[in-house]
Amino acid sequence: MRLVRHKPSWQRLPLLLLAALLGGCAVGPDYTKPEITTPDAWQLAIVGETPGEADAPIQSWWEMFNDPVLNGLIEDARESNLTLQIALANVREARARLAYTGGTALPEVQAFGQAASTKLSDNGAFSQMAPPGGFHSQGMMAFGLDAAWEIDVFGRIRRQVEAESAAFSASVESYRDVLVSLYAEVALTYIEIRACQVHIANAESNIKVQTQSLDLTEERFNDGLTSQLDVEQAKSNLYNTRAAIPLFRIRMNAAYNRLAVLCGKDPGTLQTEVGGAGVLPSPGMNLSAGVPADLLRQRPDIRQAERELAAATARIGAATADLYPRFALKGAIGLESRSFSDLFDSSSMVWTMAAPVHWNIFTAGRTLDNIEIHEEKQQQALLNYRQVILQAMEEVENALTSYNEYRQRGQELDQAAQAAESAVELVSIQYDSGLTNFNNVLDTERSLYEQQNSLISSQTDSLRSIVALYKAIGGGWNSADAPDLKGEKEEVKRLGSASAARL
Repeated sequence: MRLVRHKPSWQRLPLLLLAALLGGCAVGPDYTKPEITTPDAWQLAIVGETPGEADAPIQSWWEMFNDPVLNGLIEDARESNLTLQIALANVREARARLAYTGGTALPEVQAFGQAASTKLSDNGAFSQMAPPGGFHSQGMMAFGLDAAWEIDVFGRIRRQVEAESAAFSASVESYRDVLVSLYAEVALTYIEIRACQVHIANAESNIKVQTQSLDLTEERFNDGLTSQLDVEQAKSNLYNTRAAIPLFRIRMNAAYNRLAVLCGKDPGTLQTEVGGAGVLPSPGMNLSAGVPADLLRQRPDIRQAERELAAATARIGAATADLYPRFALKGAIGLESRSFSDLFDSSSMVWTMAAPVHWNIFTAGRTLDNIEIHEEKQQQALLNYRQVILQAMEEVENALTSYNEYRQRGQELDQAAQAAESAVELVSIQYDSGLTNFNNVLDTERSLYEQQNSLISSQTDSLRSIVALYKAIGGGWNSADAPDLKGEKEEVKRLGSASAARL
C-alpha cells in the first residue's frame, strides 16, 4: 500500500487554497509509521543452555566472555575508532542542517549603510541643467535595517524542518549502527587472534609427539628393526606440521594489525597488550535473542530506515507546497541625508513595507513532476525499510542455527579428538613393541592433529556465531550512545517540529 495521497487537481485548487489560508495547514501527506507484522518467536530457539545462568546483557554482550582484554579493546575502539568519528561528524552535520532549515522559519534582518559622494558631468546628459560654474559634488549618507519573513501558510518550511529532523534522527541511528558493527568486528578479530594462538599451540604440541616418533624410528632403524622408509615418513609428517605454523602466524599478524586500526592505533602496536598466547573466550552467560518484534526497536539500521521513510514523506509535502503561492512580509527602515548634521533628524527617516506574493502559475509540469519524484523516493524508502527488516530476521535465524549446530558439532569433535589422542598413545606402544607398522602411527598422528584443528575451528565458529547473533539483533548500544540527544529534543521543540520527538 502506498503512503502518499493523490495530487490535488487544478479543479480543486481554489478550495484547497481557501482551506489552507484559513487553517494554516501543511500540505502533503502526514507521516504514519508503517505497521509491520513479525512472527511471535524465532523458528529456531537456542537449546541446551545451562539452567540458572543469567542472560547476557544485550547492550554490553561482550561481557559474557568475562575477558578483561576484550573489554579493554572495546573501550579503545569506542574512544578512538576513526569510522565512528566520521559517523559522529555526520550527526553533527545533520544537526547543523536541521538548525539551518529551522532558521528559515524566522524573520531575516539585515543592516545596511552607505556613505557616498557623487558629481554629475558638466558635459553629460544633464549639461543643459548645469549651474554656473558646473555641477558640484554631493554627499549622501544612509543606514538602516531590512527585514523579510516568509509566512509559512502551506507548511513548506514546516515540512522541510520535519524532513531534516527525521534525517538527523537517521544519522543518529547510523552512528549507532556503526557502533554495533564496530564492537562485533573487534570481537571477531580478537577471536581470530586467540584462535590462531591456540592453533599454533596445538601444532607445537603435536610437533613434540611427532618428534618423539621420529626419535623412536631412528632408534629402531639404528637397531636394525625397521627401514629407512619409516624414518623419512616420520620426518615428512613432522616437517609438514611445522610448516602449518607460519600460515597461522600470517593470519594472526593480519588480525593484530586489523585490531589496531579498529582501535584507532598504528598497525603492529597491540601485540603486547593482547598477549602472545591465550585461550579462546568462553561464554559465561546464556544467550538471549528476544523475539522478532524486538528487532524493530533495537536494530539501528531498521530504526534508520524508518526515519529515512519519515524524511521522504515530509519532502513530499515540501514539494507539494510549490503548487501554492508564497506569502511574505518585507520592510525597511532607516535614515538618509546629504549632511551628517541632520542625519538623525526625524525628517531624515525613510521606511517601506510590502507584502509580496509569489506564485508559479505555469512551470510546464515541473512542480507536479517534482512531487512525483519525491513520491517515488518515498516508495523506495518504504521498500527499503521492509527489506532491512527481512534481512535482519534472516541474519538472526542464520546466527541461531549456526550457534546450535556448531555447538553440537564441537561436542562430537571433542569426543573424536579424545579418541584420537588415546589412539596415538596405544599405537606408539604397539609400534615400539613391534606389534604394528609405522603407517598406523602416521595415520593416527595425522588424525589427531586434524581432529584437534577441526575442534578448534568449530569452537571458533561457535564464538563467531555468538558475535553474529548479537550483531544481528542490534546489540551493543543504548540510548546514551548518541551526541547530546537531550539538546536535540530541545532544539526540535524550539523549531516546532513535532515529528522529531521520535528519538
